[in-house]
Amino acid sequence: MTDRLHRFLFENADVRGEVVQLDESFAAITRRTEHEPAVDRLIGEGLAAVALLAATLKSPCDLTLQLQANGPLRLLLVQASSDGSLRAMARTGDRVPADVPLDEQAVQGTLAITIDPEKDGERYQGVVDLRGGSLGGALEHYFSESEQLPTRVWLSAREGHAAGMLIQRLPASDAAAGDADAWARADQLAATITGPELRELAPGEVIRRLFHEEDIRLFDPMPFRFRCRCSRERVAAMLEGLGEAEMRETLKAEGRVEVHCDFCNEPYRFDAVDVEAMFTDPANRSPDSRQSH
Repeated sequence: MTDRLHRFLFENADVRGEVVQLDESFAAITRRTEHEPAVDRLIGEGLAAVALLAATLKSPCDLTLQLQANGPLRLLLVQASSDGSLRAMARTGDRVPADVPLDEQAVQGTLAITIDPEKDGERYQGVVDLRGGSLGGALEHYFSESEQLPTRVWLSAREGHAAGMLIQRLPASDAAAGDADAWARADQLAATITGPELRELAPGEVIRRLFHEEDIRLFDPMPFRFRCRCSRERVAAMLEGLGEAEMRETLKAEGRVEVHCDFCNEPYRFDAVDVEAMFTDPANRSPDSRQSH
């Protein structure tokens, strides 16, 4: 598995960073859908973004990045879990133009970051408008508004490769007081990275090339992978929520009810026996009543 996030810390300075590459996850998601290249690139950037954000969390959580707009891009929804699972989906209206600022791809868009603790804790959501001309720029605006921590983000996705880098200035500490210029220096060095370098060089090589004169502490890499959470049981529960009348009307018109997962495009098919089982008293339902026939 090649998908890894590498965290690093400036010794004796209040600066931390991350570099992530997500080739396999990116490919697994995009080959299940039929989006134009501009949308695939946004999906790749979104995957890198949620991986970077998830790695900043201190407790197990699910993190969702949701970009909503009036068009041509209508929705970009990307999710990461603390176990390294990733998934993503996009919806479009008109053709999404390539190589233009993000606010032209996602007109009147907003960016929401939602954090759902896996156990105890309160759900958090921060919403900002799109600034900076890119998804990375919008995330920098989010950190400025919600975290009040100076943060720089670089994202790149092309030709099956998705990658990202984040550096962040941490709250000042006495131990790092002697290197007051560390943040400005880290920002200047990191800004020299190019998209091809970020995608094609190994994360460790990226860190070494940018910060070879700095005293850097490297942490064990964090793996990521594509994994969708859909299941036949979850889809059946969703269909039950639509109501018996609608299910029977679809069954009559189509001969079956078929649903495709928005994230992985997996088809789920329900025939007359399945639909009957959905709306039968559970006490009278056979154990395999939701299985395909």
